[in-house]
Amino acid sequence: MLGVVAAGLNHHDLWSLKGVGLPADRLPMTLGCDAVADHPEDGPVVVLPVISGTPGWTGDITLDPRRTLLSELHQGTLAEQVAVPDGSWAPMPAHLSPVEAAALSTAWLTAYRMLFRNAGVRPGDTVLVQGAGGAVATALVQLGSAAGLTVWVTSRDEEKGRAAVELGAARAFESGERLPQRVDAVLESVGAATWSHSINALRPGGTVVICGATSGDAPEKAELTKIFFKQLRVVGSTMGTLDELRGLCRFVETAGLRPAVDSTYPLERTADALAHLASGDVRGKVGITVRAGS
Repeated sequence: MLGVVAAGLNHHDLWSLKGVGLPADRLPMTLGCDAVADHPEDGPVVVLPVISGTPGWTGDITLDPRRTLLSELHQGTLAEQVAVPDGSWAPMPAHLSPVEAAALSTAWLTAYRMLFRNAGVRPGDTVLVQGAGGAVATALVQLGSAAGLTVWVTSRDEEKGRAAVELGAARAFESGERLPQRVDAVLESVGAATWSHSINALRPGGTVVICGATSGDAPEKAELTKIFFKQLRVVGSTMGTLDELRGLCRFVETAGLRPAVDSTYPLERTADALAHLASGDVRGKVGITVRAGS
């Protein structure tokens, strides 16, 4: 059991409130996937929220068919204490506040795996991030630009596009806008609303990495002909491993990156924080302070 110092919100929490992936027989459930916690020997640590459900599982934890996230089967992080498997954490980057570091647990870990494991890109390549403003999209911009990628973003909100450029994106475009050239990879979390644009934006042999579908998972056109004719790769990506979390924390510290934080609320105002996240008017992470000074 670890004492939680700071936590953060994700759209996963909003889906849980709607009953998606959280059946009634698992209630009551403490929400929350992100956390920085105090370890009695290791000091402040970033918690890995992925929990294996298969006894003896030794492979990639994200491929365990019985894996869960904190707040799905085991109690989550929006609390004063959280229980996680022994060693399921990474040292917190020393230059970050606990609220900033809590963002690494889910959104930044998801972005790190998308970029550096699944997208197949390297410094100098151009990637397109669909839907600027969200926590994963913001992490993709910051990580990608720090790694030497040319990062383009799309958004329906001109202000969110400008904010992405301030964080390192090379250019911002309106959602669905024709791009000046095709890209090496598209990082997709929007889903149905942007799917055709994502496929059309790729160069032959390019890759679309999808980690979510906030606008729905049933696009009007599957674009199968373009996918096979252009020999595109479609790669699913979910969370990340403990090794990836530790690699992410080292990279963030070496590069001096600071996760963008939209706003911070004390634990007792979590309901207000969730309402703010649900409004969609968010640029970066919504953080939760659990202990004074976090």
